[in-house]
Amino acid sequence: MKINVGGLDKIIRAIIGIAAAAYAFFGLGSTGTLAIILYVVAAAMIVTSATGFCGLYTLFGISTCKINPQGENT
Repeated sequence: MKINVGGLDKIIRAIIGIAAAAYAFFGLGSTGTLAIILYVVAAAMIVTSATGFCGLYTLFGISTCKINPQGENT
């Protein structure tokens, strides 16, 4: 698995994941199907933030990760 998620992207994904999980957990009008969808979105965002790999980025050939002079991802 090649890292394709950069630093700022990881931070944004983590914030979105935590916000989606909090919104689903504390209710605020979200119950049932909406809560399940929010939990799935939260899990996806947090996992991609933690691992630095996004399958959709690979599919579309996108990378927000900077590459150092040796050609390795940072």
